[in-house]
Amino acid sequence: MTTVQIVVFIISCLLIGLSKGGLGGPLPVSLVIPMLALVIDVKEAVPLILPFLIFADWFALRVYWKQWNYDTIKLMLPSAVFGAIVGGLLLSVIPAILLKILIGVFTFIVIIYKLLSDRLENMNYKHQNWHAYLSSWASAFSSTLANTGGPPFTIYMLLQRVEPIPFIATTTLYFTIVNLLKVPIFLWQGLLDFDLLFSVIWALPIIPLGVWIGRKALDYISQPLFERIMMVLLALSIIFLFATL
Repeated sequence: MTTVQIVVFIISCLLIGLSKGGLGGPLPVSLVIPMLALVIDVKEAVPLILPFLIFADWFALRVYWKQWNYDTIKLMLPSAVFGAIVGGLLLSVIPAILLKILIGVFTFIVIIYKLLSDRLENMNYKHQNWHAYLSSWASAFSSTLANTGGPPFTIYMLLQRVEPIPFIATTTLYFTIVNLLKVPIFLWQGLLDFDLLFSVIWALPIIPLGVWIGRKALDYISQPLFERIMMVLLALSIIFLFATL
């Protein structure tokens, strides 16, 4: 790997850790693939980052162990399986240039979601099971295709008005399961490049460091400020992503 690729990968692992540490919610993770796609093949970037996400998930699970909502997981899991399978099949055949466009679109959706998320909690909302099915399918599909599954799932959870701890715990467990679902799909499709993975495995310790920094930073950096910075970076990543088409 070149020096630029190494630096970008270090930043990517740090962003994953910050997100799992609670700083910025899904925004830091949403920046990872658009950023990696600038320095390596986009179809290599998506499966490459999966083991690092799974590694980070286990740290988050330990923090929120058994504080999740089982009923929500059971309701959403079947359509999540379907979404992950469809996303994996599409990832194996989609041209790299179209995948870049889709990642740019998904990243733009993340920005729109963040701009509207505060209003979601004030909506006069009536729950329907199909809302869960749709949001879980969309989140698993976009997570498998571009690791940007946070917004559909988070929108659904915000509308349920779940308390903060069960909210984070349920989100953590859900995406741990989705990420594990991707493993056999990616292996079956031959998407994981183990040589490339072993060349960056040294970066794993950066993730728990990022988790620690993210947790400590909550005491000094306001969430709104950090999220504004992330949104600016996301917007810039879309511009650079489309400039490399």
